[in-house]
Amino acid sequence: MKNQSRSLRRSVLYMPASNERALMKSSSLECDAVVFDFEDSVAPDEKQNAREKLRAFLAGPNRPKCEIAIRINALSSEWGTEDLLAARACEPNAILIPKVEGVQSVSDVERALSEMDAPESIGLWAMMETPRSILNAGAIADHARDPSSRLDCLIVGPNDLAKETRIIPGPNRANLAPLLLQVVLAARAGDMTVLDGVSNNFKDLERFAAECQHGRELGFDGKTLIHPAQIDAANRFFGPTEEEIAEAEAIVAEFAKPENSTRGVISMSGKMVERLHLEIAQDLLSRARLIRERT
Repeated sequence: MKNQSRSLRRSVLYMPASNERALMKSSSLECDAVVFDFEDSVAPDEKQNAREKLRAFLAGPNRPKCEIAIRINALSSEWGTEDLLAARACEPNAILIPKVEGVQSVSDVERALSEMDAPESIGLWAMMETPRSILNAGAIADHARDPSSRLDCLIVGPNDLAKETRIIPGPNRANLAPLLLQVVLAARAGDMTVLDGVSNNFKDLERFAAECQHGRELGFDGKTLIHPAQIDAANRFFGPTEEEIAEAEAIVAEFAKPENSTRGVISMSGKMVERLHLEIAQDLLSRARLIRERT
């Protein structure tokens, strides 16, 4: 039941579903995915209006061509059930569950979607933004490995994690890094995409670039964004560089030579290169092809 549409999630932009101007703009942006939000960015008295606006927009001619996710309020909240019904009707690529604290948070939504006869193409993404979510990351990863699970993406919420744990992030989020790495590890164990959290000051593009670099070094696949001005940097930092592409092509070409086709290790430019490096190179070139096809 895994959502097979996932592949490229370098830049994932949050947009309030209540903002008509933002909805219309989403069609022309170069981000890999949009998360239309029913949760934090929508005031309580705007929730119903946001559902109606998003349903109408996504049913119209300006529906974005990129991957679409919808963040609902928690099912336990007064808005959760109506949010899920509206999201299911919009048939997005994914539904984003806020404040996931364990497997139950995911399985409850999976069960509800089954009862709604939701298409298997609708995947689930999970916000990892509480101490319990970090403590239960391993169990969440185990659940994602179940073929019947819809879960295929984890997103960290650094702001909430800092608030709940009282951690002061410090320079380059160094004090939060151990928590972020636990989410990356869980995602890899569960064969999921993992996205870094937002950078709050969208006008400080230098700081944003530093966070992108840090996020890529930690192993994230992409970053969630709060403003279109952040898209270009996210796409650049979370995509392969020309140098990386050239190196990957060289590794693939070297292993393709008849004399190396069955060898486990070869020597290139004074370095020992194993078949695991070939797999890494092939994956990088696959992502590069996807990026070229999208541009």
